[in-house]
Amino acid sequence: MKKSSWIVILGILAVLVIWGISAYNGLVSKDEAVTTAWSNVENNYQRRADLIPNLVATVKGYAEHESSTLEAVVNARAAATSVNGGNLSTEEIAAYQKAQSELSSSLGRLLMVVENYPDLKANENFLDLQAQLEGTENRIAEARRVFNETAKDYNTSIRRFPNNLLAGFFGFEKKGYFEAEEAARTAPKVEF
Repeated sequence: MKKSSWIVILGILAVLVIWGISAYNGLVSKDEAVTTAWSNVENNYQRRADLIPNLVATVKGYAEHESSTLEAVVNARAAATSVNGGNLSTEEIAAYQKAQSELSSSLGRLLMVVENYPDLKANENFLDLQAQLEGTENRIAEARRVFNETAKDYNTSIRRFPNNLLAGFFGFEKKGYFEAEEAARTAPKVEF
């Protein structure tokens, strides 16, 4: 072979190596962005879990005979904090979301119980905790939205050609999404 042929071949190889390194590093960056977004979701759920003992203690002082509701909240909190997202597969995120949903449901029942106690509804500590909980729920919704957008960007990137070749070779796997719960898919029935 001529010297010019070798130069062309080496040039093509150099371009391919540079592309491979750049594409791999891009996939790693997107994978880390998904992991960071997931950490933000978990941090917000942990903030909610940390508020719950204070909320339960405040309500307990006013509503001693509502022990089954209080116990349900405590048990749901324990279950929710024991589940994690693992490698962020669709199934693992669904399990995490289910545990958090059960906690949200028990918190809803607790807040309904509060309606029976006017003194509690006026209690400054309770009002502050309720406001913090509401703010935390908003943070959770925002963190989930950001996670879904980041996961979408990552998933799109690993599926596009030629990145899909590198992603398959290096084991980059698709990440799951937070999805609407079954109950949220149907409009509530309003009757007067």
